This record gives sequence, C-alpha cells and structure tokens, in this order.
Amino acid sequence: MLIVGIIAGFFGALLGIGGGVIIIPCLTMFFNFGIKEAIAVSIVSVVATSIAGASRYVEQRITNVRLGMFLETATTAGAVSGAFLAVKAPSSFLYILMGILLIYLSVSQLLTRKKEEEKLRNDLFITKEDEISRKLGLSNKYPDIAEGKEVNYTVIRTKSGLIASYLAGLISAMLGIGGGIIKVPVMNQLMNVPMKAAVATSKFMIGVTASTGALLYLAYGLVNTEAVAPVAMGVMIGATAGTSVMNKMKAGFIKLIFGLILLYFAYNMIIKGV
Repeated sequence: MLIVGIIAGFFGALLGIGGGVIIIPCLTMFFNFGIKEAIAVSIVSVVATSIAGASRYVEQRITNVRLGMFLETATTAGAVSGAFLAVKAPSSFLYILMGILLIYLSVSQLLTRKKEEEKLRNDLFITKEDEISRKLGLSNKYPDIAEGKEVNYTVIRTKSGLIASYLAGLISAMLGIGGGIIKVPVMNQLMNVPMKAAVATSKFMIGVTASTGALLYLAYGLVNTEAVAPVAMGVMIGATAGTSVMNKMKAGFIKLIFGLILLYFAYNMIIKGV
C-alpha cells in the first residue's frame, strides 16, 4: 500500500489531482477493498497529498491563490452534498460514474495537448477578461521553466467556473477523489488557465475539499485506519517528488501522461460496475 501511495502522490502532484483516481482502483483491484471503503481511505489520504504539494507550488509562484479561494467556496458546498450522497448510493453506480468521468477527462486532455503548447509559445492565454475576473483580480502569471519565460494569462467565464466547481466538489466527495479531475480541465479549458497553473491551483484547493468529505466519512465510521497510514505516508513521499519535476516538463507531455493513465483506470472501473 505504501507503493500505491507513492505512485498516487507523485502523479497527483504532477497532474493536480488528489491521487484518488489511482488509490481507489488499486485498493479495489489488488487489495479486495469494497468501493466505499476504498473511497474513505482515499479521501483521507488526499488531504496528505494537498499538504505536501500545495505549499511547494505556492513557493514556486505557480499557484493562483485568489482564483483558488474564489472557486473553493462552491467546491466545499458541493463536497458536503457529495459525502451524504455517497453513503446512500449503490456501489455499481459509483464504479460506472467514476469510469465515465475518467474517460471524459482522458479524451479532453489528449485532444488539447498541441493546442496548449501553441498557446504558450504565442502568448494566446492573454484575452479579454470578464467583469468578475477583473474586479477580483483573478488573472495572473507564473514562471514556466520548460518554456523559459513568464506566462501571463487572463481568467474568463468565472460564473461557469463557479458552477463547475460545485459539481467538482460533489463528485470528489462521492468518489473519494480530490476533485482535480474536474477542476483542472475546468480551469484549463473553460477558464483559460494554463495547464501548469491549473495543476498548482487545483492542489491548493484540494485540501479544503477533501477535508470536508473526510470528516463526514470518519463520522460514518467508514475509514480503515490501518490502510490510511501506509497510503498517506506514500502519498506524502510521492507528492514531494512530483512537485519538484512538474514545472520542468512540457505542458503537452503532462497532458499525455494524464490522459493515458486515466483511460486505463476508466476501463477497469466500468468493468467492475457492469
């Protein structure tokens, strides 16, 4: 389980996800956990991922703190709703729902790899911001090591982003993930935030979302404390390594890894649900 945690922590930090998309399939496929027990272990471990990864990205000036705080209000509300629904929902439904979500994310990331790098090269992330973004000062910039320059970007479609963030919180609590599988594409493809900034901001947000859901799972007595310890320890180790290499990689390559990994796990989740 320690190895599972390390792998989940590394890719969680690299891709801006909580690691649940790796922890949950591994616990159910290789350790015979039930889906709800795996979700509970995952969401507690996801808190560790965020602590380990978020602070490093803030130090590297990649995180958009204002945007993260703005979206997190809706995400936290969604997480409360999702945790209650997950306890009542049938396991087969959760398996299939997770599989469908992972297919969506995989395809969207694979199809937008080249477009992302083109926008970075030609400074196409600068556009007209909407009124909410302008008033709150949500647009930002970050130093991109791989591109060798500072990347400026404009945040747009803030109202749609807020609604999508509520859904991300709902899904994260229901499936025991940090919500990054929704937050990163929402920020990147809907709100015009570059992939690396979306990854870092997602990590910043995940801790609050996962903490809300984790408290409710603990209250229901669903958390296997013996499993949480090695998984969470591994997540911390992996997340530290992931944050060290993310900004040195090309955005398109990050998207490629993201898409392929999630496609594999989507297949396994759907097979278990049908």
